[in-house]
Amino acid sequence: MKLRLCLFLAAISVALAAAPAWTARRPRYGGTLRVEIGGSVSSLDPDVTSAAAEEAAAKWQIDFLIFDHRDADGDFAGAVGSGPFRVTAFEPRKRATLAANEEFREGRPFVDAVEIAMGKGAHEQLVDLELSKTDLVEIAPQDARRAAEQRVRVSASQPDELLALVFLSTNAGPNAPDKASARKANRAPAQTAGQALSLAIDRVAIVNFILQKTGEAAGGLLPQWSSGTAFLFPAAAPTAGDLEHAKELWKQIAPSGGLVLGYDSADPLEQSVAERIVVNAKEAGMAMSSQAIPGASARAERSRGAGLQAGRLDLQLVRWRMTSPLPGVALKDFLARIYAGPLAGVEAAAFPENASPEDIYKQQRAVLNTYRVLPLVWLPQVYGLSARVRNWKAPGPGENWPLADVWLDTETPTGVQ
Repeated sequence: MKLRLCLFLAAISVALAAAPAWTARRPRYGGTLRVEIGGSVSSLDPDVTSAAAEEAAAKWQIDFLIFDHRDADGDFAGAVGSGPFRVTAFEPRKRATLAANEEFREGRPFVDAVEIAMGKGAHEQLVDLELSKTDLVEIAPQDARRAAEQRVRVSASQPDELLALVFLSTNAGPNAPDKASARKANRAPAQTAGQALSLAIDRVAIVNFILQKTGEAAGGLLPQWSSGTAFLFPAAAPTAGDLEHAKELWKQIAPSGGLVLGYDSADPLEQSVAERIVVNAKEAGMAMSSQAIPGASARAERSRGAGLQAGRLDLQLVRWRMTSPLPGVALKDFLARIYAGPLAGVEAAAFPENASPEDIYKQQRAVLNTYRVLPLVWLPQVYGLSARVRNWKAPGPGENWPLADVWLDTETPTGVQ
């Protein structure tokens, strides 16, 4: 017995001695961090409004690197270069080069410079990362598993972006039923269609097959890790009974035309999800088709206050990212979007400043009972990193890239971190 204990302790000592030396290395200064993103920024002037949400998101991240703080209105304040980095070169929509600010009040960043290449496609970013041409790239959630299988170093945040369906009008379709049919159903056509569609959609299949298990099925307006009450809004796969109920509901508004679902033509994930939803709807006897809409217009909904598409569309896929990890703050932001869009004209219930878990639950239930907003899945923010990047942490809701804290290890041995 004593011999076995000695052998066990000796094995642990050997394992610890064989551990990669870089695990105990101190952060070091120097080097250029190379970043590639899909968004293209036309101006770094904080007063210039971005044309699309993708550009606005990229500009927001860069602004946090070159400005020291934000004022009471949330606008960036101070001189350009008062943040951890200063701009040394900028080519609109192509490239931005930032240098470490030696005078930054929180201390000089570890890296000497950051080079940001803009307008890079998802495939191009991954190829450049595999060829060691870059250090940090964005990865679409549906590509995260495949990237990891190709031995790409992947970093993902908590699921904090909601992919949802929203109705754009009070009609269930292009040809609304008459008032008598609506009274017979004892509810608004859109509410009936929304409930039928919600019963038919297989959210679990979207997560498992389209997202390759990167993400979570969504039944409510907040994820479980934030609210702790998402389990009260089930998002299980539809049963045979659910499909039969959906067929019965759809028959109540059968005179209406088929639903037209819009998705961002520039977003492969939205296209795949839209096509899957059309299949689910047809399995429940519902008439539905999908239609691509211009990317800039669709993605603009991700920006605060932007309007939704109208016209021939009855529903649209939207992607809303949480602005805070705090459930009350995040839900308040979502409610502002909802009551300015799919529930425009509906009086919103008062939302207390210090909302309790019960208040948060009731607000979600009130919105979901209208069936004008159908949560589908929660998506994480996924990044690919080179082997030399250290001290990276995937930013959460309301957080920016932690590039001022990242350092580069130029003597990284082989092995997985």
